[in-house]
Amino acid sequence: MRTTSGCRSVLVVGAVLATSAMAQTVDEYRVKAAFVFNFAKFIQWPTEAFKKPDDPLVICVLGQDQMTNSLREAVSGNSIDGRPVTVRQVAMGQVSCACNILFVGSSAVKHFRTGPKEPAGILTVGETPGFAADGGVINFKLEDGRVRFEINVAAAERQQLHISSKLLSLAQVVKR
Repeated sequence: MRTTSGCRSVLVVGAVLATSAMAQTVDEYRVKAAFVFNFAKFIQWPTEAFKKPDDPLVICVLGQDQMTNSLREAVSGNSIDGRPVTVRQVAMGQVSCACNILFVGSSAVKHFRTGPKEPAGILTVGETPGFAADGGVINFKLEDGRVRFEINVAAAERQQLHISSKLLSLAQVVKR
């Protein structure tokens, strides 16, 4: 009977740890989603990025289903500069100028790095070490259990994006 009880204890502890890890991941993506939504408030896109003043700001997600759901929760009912915000999940070949922000999940970064270059005017955001150094504009990183971000200013310039000095002051700047 001690063995059965011991097994139950291990199962309970395992379930608690798995639930805790899942909750931590969900919280991480909620934080990242809030950051992505707020990044848009500090970016100035080229004039040709939007055809009409009421065109939506479109956030596309390449890979990472969990981020898609967190972003949808974060943007629900919100707008930026009078523009509604929408979230779409896209496959590698579907990235187009219809995206204003492209989040590249860790599961898709390999395809992103080897894929064709995206059109100008897209804010690329990743979560993989080296993403900003490899040409992404903003990259998330975890430091001491906190979500931080780095910005590649040269990549932003290549995309014709102007990043507010307020946002830059909060980031680690990557030079490449």
